[in-house]
Amino acid sequence: MNKTRVIVGISGASGAALAVRTVERLSEIPAVETHLIVSNAARRTLLHEVGPDALHRLLMLSHRNHPAEDIGAAPASGSFPTAGMIVAPCSMRTLAAIAAGLADNLLVRAADVHLKERRRLVLMARETPLNLGHLRNMTAVTEMGAIVMPPVPALYHRPKSIDDVVDHLAARAIDLIGLPIAPLAKAWDP
Repeated sequence: MNKTRVIVGISGASGAALAVRTVERLSEIPAVETHLIVSNAARRTLLHEVGPDALHRLLMLSHRNHPAEDIGAAPASGSFPTAGMIVAPCSMRTLAAIAAGLADNLLVRAADVHLKERRRLVLMARETPLNLGHLRNMTAVTEMGAIVMPPVPALYHRPKSIDDVVDHLAARAIDLIGLPIAPLAKAWDP
């Protein structure tokens, strides 16, 4: 059975739990093959925010790990088909590099490939408050075709815990890729 590839890029912004839950949710979809790209800063944030076994857990849940330094890995090429890519969380440094086309590592290069190939690219931009440079970079990547999805919690489903909030955000990011599955995030139902 051919699986649909989804790339999850993890940068060093706070919000490492978003990455973990996104990969967990993708691993629950039998038709998806998850490819992981973790920046060096993300390794540090995962350790600090989630714990010493977080990276190992992500590697076990993913089908393939591509070192961020390996600019020649398969996701650097448009000939490597994917359904899309989620950067969770997306630091302002990573956002700026994507906006400027500075593909100096595999995470940014893979995002650039998604833009040039007109594939879904979801950026869970993680910073607050935002300065004008951040906003301009968000505008630039949106004009290029990316979907900027700051991890702002939805409260209409009445989350009972931070885990509920993180789960909903991860599900929403996956839904934005447009996989041929039922939506994962609970929909607004007035």
